[in-house]
Amino acid sequence: MNGNFRSLVLTYKTAPVAVRELVSLNEAGVKQLLQFVRDYTTASDVLVVSTCNRTEIYYNSDKDYAQEIFKGLRLIKGINLDFEPYFQKLNDREAVQHLFEVSIGLDAQVVGDLQISGQVKSAYQWTADENMAGPFLHRLMHTIFYANKRVVQETAFRDGAASISYAAKELAEDVTTGYREPKVLVVGVGEIGQDVCLNLQESAIKNVTVLNRTVDKAEKLATKCGFKFGGLDNLLTEIQQSDVIISSVSGENPLINRELVSKINIVSHKFFIDLSMPRSVEPTLEEIPGVIVYNLDDMQEKTNETVERRKASIPQVQGIIAQAMADFEDWSKEMVVSPTIQKLKNTLEQIRKEEIARFLKNAKPEEAEKLEEMSRSLMQKILKYPVLQLKAACKRGEAETLTEVLNDLFNLERVEEKKH
Repeated sequence: MNGNFRSLVLTYKTAPVAVRELVSLNEAGVKQLLQFVRDYTTASDVLVVSTCNRTEIYYNSDKDYAQEIFKGLRLIKGINLDFEPYFQKLNDREAVQHLFEVSIGLDAQVVGDLQISGQVKSAYQWTADENMAGPFLHRLMHTIFYANKRVVQETAFRDGAASISYAAKELAEDVTTGYREPKVLVVGVGEIGQDVCLNLQESAIKNVTVLNRTVDKAEKLATKCGFKFGGLDNLLTEIQQSDVIISSVSGENPLINRELVSKINIVSHKFFIDLSMPRSVEPTLEEIPGVIVYNLDDMQEKTNETVERRKASIPQVQGIIAQAMADFEDWSKEMVVSPTIQKLKNTLEQIRKEEIARFLKNAKPEEAEKLEEMSRSLMQKILKYPVLQLKAACKRGEAETLTEVLNDLFNLERVEEKKH
């Protein structure tokens, strides 16, 4: 690695939810912090990943800018709490490996989390929007994305439902297999209800209605997902028209009870998926012919099976990460010698041009063309071996010695000064 890549890491492992909420940043907040780092430090390759479970800042610098970054975070969020002790500092290889593990889902609260990959991509896009990504970060992120693709294609690490909301989406698809145009009703738009809708947005089920006590919230979420919406005064009608009802509303008593559902003429089946705690679907509904109820325990069992399969894939995932990191490390080492390679190219090109100029004075056009072609080919062949040796020296950790030899042999520093 280049030895200057750093990260400040606060996650569900190091901080309670109250602290995570305080330092969490939306897109506007992330971009504000990126601008602050740009204006008040000399750090480059800055990446800010902020989700409900983590806030992490990555940057490239030979100087530790933790205090400056914390100051920026404090100003943007208006925080008085001493949150710094909750952040962990990682440097160089540790920082790179952590970003790999976060992006691929190894460090997620739900192992193999599908959402985190998209969240990291968004963070990278915001960095690019602010022109804060340099060659190091560009190469690192694309190496991570390629490793992530391999994980999806070569392992079972992303298979199945590993969150309650995703399990509900999968169950809704399973029980409506063979239905021509299944209709799903989502009741409640809290955190779980929102996740259910976002997962359904990616499913084959397109006929979805969202109900909520506050209709404005239902409208906002439904509009985002392309669904229909309404208030709870439409509950009976919507249950009548729906095949699957997914409920995640809070309350002391079940919102969907036997008395309500008894008013409905059930021709085939109705599937109720209760994601609430306390329960919002009365268990005795199953005594009504055609009604099937799934609760949180059923969903948890489904997710537990998935998590175990994903855990079994972890050694494969770690192997893919190790290979990707080795490739990136080789590239990172080669970056150290790239200025020397460029100086050598410039020096040889200058010599070539000077010599060609002498011979071209009395040459015919067709001779000039052949001389130009021959001299360029010769220069490429001469360059090939020093470049290969430099790259090999990088892997052995001997690049500095060979760089000094080349500088002395070809007087590269003097040639560069003369050029400029």
